[in-house]
Amino acid sequence: MSSNSFAYSEQSGGGEATELGQEATSTISPSGAFGLFSSDLKKNEDLKQMLESNKDSAKLDAMKRIVGMIAKGKNASELFPAVVKNVASKNIEIKKLVYVYLVRYAEEQQDLALLSISTFQRALKDPNQLIRASALRVLSSIRVPIIVPIMMLAIKEASADLSPYVRKNAAHAIQKLYSLDPEQKEMLIEVIEKLLKDKSTLVAGSVVMAFEEVCPDRIDLIHKNYRKLCNLLVDVEEWGQVVIIHMLTRYARTQFVSPWKEEDGLEDDEKNFYDSDDDQKEKTDKRKKSYTMDPDHRLLIRNTKPLLQSRNAAVVMAVAQLYWHISPKSEVGIISKSLVRLLRSNREVQYIVLQNIATMSIQRKGMFEPYLKSFYVRSTDPTMIKTLKLEILTNLANEANISTLLREFQTYVKSQDKEFAAATIQTIGRCATNISEVTDTCLNGLVCLLSNRDEIVVAESVVVIKKLLQMQPAQHGEIIKHMAKLLDSITVPVARASILWLIGENCERVPKIAPDVLRKMAKGFTSEDDLVKLQILNLGAKLYLTNSKQTKLLTQYILNLGKYDQNYDIRDRTRFIRQLIVPNEKSGALSKYAKKIFLAQKPAPLLESPFKDRDHFQLGTLSHTLNTKATGYLELSNWPEVAPDPSVRNVEVIELAKEWTPAGKAKKENPAKKFYSESEEEEDSSDSSSDSDSESGSASGEQEEEGDSSDDSSEDSSSEHKSDSESASEVGNKRTAKRNSKSKRKRDSEDGENENEKSKTSDSSNADSSSIEESSSDSESESESESESESRKVTKEKENKTKQNINPLTKDVSLLDLDDFNPVSTPVALPTPALSPSLIADLEGLNLSTTSSVITKQVRLKTSEEKSRKTSKDYNPHIMVSTPVFVPVKTHVLLHRMSGKGLAAHYFFPRQPCIFGDKMVSVQITLNNTTDRKIENIHIGGKRLPIGMQMHVFNTIESLEPEGSITVSMGIDFCDSTQTASFQLCTKDDCFNVNIQPPVGELLLPVAMSEKDFKKEQGMLTGMNETSTVIIAAPQNFTPSVILQKVVNVANVGVVPSGQDHIHRFAAKTVHSGSLMLVTVELKEGSTAQLIINTEKTVIGSVLLRELKPVLSQG
Repeated sequence: MSSNSFAYSEQSGGGEATELGQEATSTISPSGAFGLFSSDLKKNEDLKQMLESNKDSAKLDAMKRIVGMIAKGKNASELFPAVVKNVASKNIEIKKLVYVYLVRYAEEQQDLALLSISTFQRALKDPNQLIRASALRVLSSIRVPIIVPIMMLAIKEASADLSPYVRKNAAHAIQKLYSLDPEQKEMLIEVIEKLLKDKSTLVAGSVVMAFEEVCPDRIDLIHKNYRKLCNLLVDVEEWGQVVIIHMLTRYARTQFVSPWKEEDGLEDDEKNFYDSDDDQKEKTDKRKKSYTMDPDHRLLIRNTKPLLQSRNAAVVMAVAQLYWHISPKSEVGIISKSLVRLLRSNREVQYIVLQNIATMSIQRKGMFEPYLKSFYVRSTDPTMIKTLKLEILTNLANEANISTLLREFQTYVKSQDKEFAAATIQTIGRCATNISEVTDTCLNGLVCLLSNRDEIVVAESVVVIKKLLQMQPAQHGEIIKHMAKLLDSITVPVARASILWLIGENCERVPKIAPDVLRKMAKGFTSEDDLVKLQILNLGAKLYLTNSKQTKLLTQYILNLGKYDQNYDIRDRTRFIRQLIVPNEKSGALSKYAKKIFLAQKPAPLLESPFKDRDHFQLGTLSHTLNTKATGYLELSNWPEVAPDPSVRNVEVIELAKEWTPAGKAKKENPAKKFYSESEEEEDSSDSSSDSDSESGSASGEQEEEGDSSDDSSEDSSSEHKSDSESASEVGNKRTAKRNSKSKRKRDSEDGENENEKSKTSDSSNADSSSIEESSSDSESESESESESESRKVTKEKENKTKQNINPLTKDVSLLDLDDFNPVSTPVALPTPALSPSLIADLEGLNLSTTSSVITKQVRLKTSEEKSRKTSKDYNPHIMVSTPVFVPVKTHVLLHRMSGKGLAAHYFFPRQPCIFGDKMVSVQITLNNTTDRKIENIHIGGKRLPIGMQMHVFNTIESLEPEGSITVSMGIDFCDSTQTASFQLCTKDDCFNVNIQPPVGELLLPVAMSEKDFKKEQGMLTGMNETSTVIIAAPQNFTPSVILQKVVNVANVGVVPSGQDHIHRFAAKTVHSGSLMLVTVELKEGSTAQLIINTEKTVIGSVLLRELKPVLSQG
């Protein structure tokens, strides 16, 4: 498998399995799909009997259970004989599931599968395309050389099949046959050549994958299909796009001249500054004339640009590497924003993207500098992500931003993740070597870290300081003295050894300290670590050679200790040093050069990026990730000096043009040319603003249009696209035809709408997408901040023109985008009242920053307090809503993943005043996608609420990624009752009935009041407004801390200070009406206590009493 392929064949294979089983799985009962399958003998015997039954329903049920076993990873191979008997079943549902099973086990049970080979051959003629494709897949899964001729014949027939799905499977079978018998290569190339001419977008990705596996060097097969592949690229399914883009990247490097020559030429001009003016002018003119970008080269760059907005991270990464490897350097900048967008994906995607950004940022710092803040480390990032972000921050560091980065690094050093803290210290060292202005600052900071409690931090600091001092040793005698003093407190062996090495190397610069250090080390020599002992021996030898008067006896003492040490290395080192530095009769000629050997000038270590040498691998490949050449890696060739003949790509286009011309030449030619020229003018005018809109709402709209067109790609639509796209040689004509067909479909589907509204809507929805698709990259030199501000202005104008309701979630995303990509990171202090509740509601869904959440919290409290004051009848200024004493983390199941078809929902009560209304209870819902597919359009559907109850729903969630999770807020006015709020939680395809029933303790808001006010209010709430009960419990359960913990766990109440030790008071008010709820726990003699609740809401009071009594009674 080629490393360039991104495991496309497995992905697509899985997709086929899903496609094959679509009809079957839709009828699977919940018990069959999600039940626990046992692999014991009785269960399998039961399945065998069902498979041998005469009833199709029993066989179908058995096959569903078997496929369910396979899906759960259980071994169902022993059922192969019973299953294979049903391969000739007339029931199409059974046949589909049998083929799904056989694809999985045909390779393991080859002999039994061979018995049914005639059935598979008959199935290749079946009228159902799914059966034909399944038969071919099973046939190619039987890996026995004897059936190679049968497989070859089947592939040839399937490649000419009318169904594009069968042709797609033929392309997949080519790879399997080639791996089984490479001698069939020439015949397979003929089939590949035939399939490359296929007009269907469904086949394109699979046949290019087969081309990459079988004959990647046969570039001549691509020539005639190059333009077709470029134009169809946007409609091909995502994994096909990845493969095609990688293949076209290699193709472009062999067929076009380097677009970087112009930039290289400018550098040469600077070098040859002293040449004569005439020579200079001639060279410049020659270079300008020599390079003009090939139209086909431009076609590839232009047609891949819209894919930077793809929802698939692999597609975006593939386009990014294409731009990096084949586009002019002035146009590469547009990929940076798309790559930064991918950093919001899961950690595996982040890891790959960050690795590629790290490689790019070494050569092109300017690309990612505007997004510096996006590479700041988050506390939730895993260590591998943190270290990669550190690497990128180091590459982007310069004189302008180093002060900001050092403040950031200062925080990272304190991290609990010690591996990350150590990596940060290495990063500080690299910044100190790269930017001379901060070298001293970094050194001082690292010296301060030497007193850190953590051993790893200290050791890493010493190692980095040692490297820094090696670069300029003469200037830092004071630091060496300071490190010598730290020897008494530092215990890490690596750090102690590094300090001793430094003192030894600079012993002549610290002549007074070095002998004293040696004396201290000799004193505790036997108790030191082996690493430290070796450095003590080295220090003794160096001092003996430079200051023998003071250290001669000390060195001899240390050598004597080392002579009898338990470690072999230390004993050997001792003998070696003694013979070298202490001359005697046996000493050789080396002893004369002892000083030169020990005190030789050591080269300073180079602190380089580990990604410096990775750029020779193609970005986005496995080889680049591993930094070693992986099996199947196809290297990018160097640009040719002279471009090969471009006419080889014209043949197919001319033929198609001839076929197309008679259909309507006079009618279609002029409008097409006119429209194309207009689009060019639009392109020129919209260049400046188009590039900054890659993540705005218009971009998502464009994606949906592209997705729709790719989903609808049958033979008819693909041939229509084909004829439109290949009919003209001008670049971009495909876009024109595509927009015409889109607008035509749109008009057909909107018969009942007003013509004016229709034109306005189409103009506003397509304006951004067309400008993004058609804009050339000549204006990329504009600054990112200017383009962002311009895009915001354009967006505002469009919103004023269009009278449509904009989805609130789109607003949220754009807010986050602007915040995340704003180069200026200065926090703005907003006045609290300026934030309206609706704005806070929008901000709440965006996990922005700690500061904003604090502001939001304060505003929530303040807003709710003000509203409660205004609405309260008996307003008392001494009774104020307070913050909750305790927030339980217990969650309640709203929707189980089994019932929700993979969508799970839990809710809990955050005990905060609701921002949607002062009478509402705040509820937070966490939605989890446990499936392997995206769940779209999650929203609240129909509501069945009791009279008076109100609900503020959360904004529609457009999509939730596989294994993704999101938390949203709702507000429900329960009207001070524990009645159930029933409503529907809906997705794009389903609606699920769910209920939220609040515990009585969550219908309260805690209040703060004095003991005097409590008694006054309690005196007014007696008689019918008072309920009480006696509690019996062990004395240890009546301590103040236990009572407090138990009461606040059940109810959201505030603590009232009490002057009596045996009385505990708590106060709250109901959310809806603001009625006071006063709770008193009065301890009596022995092990009893009285629980009293005073409130106007007697029903809630009695329910709360019933809930508190068992909690306070239990141990």
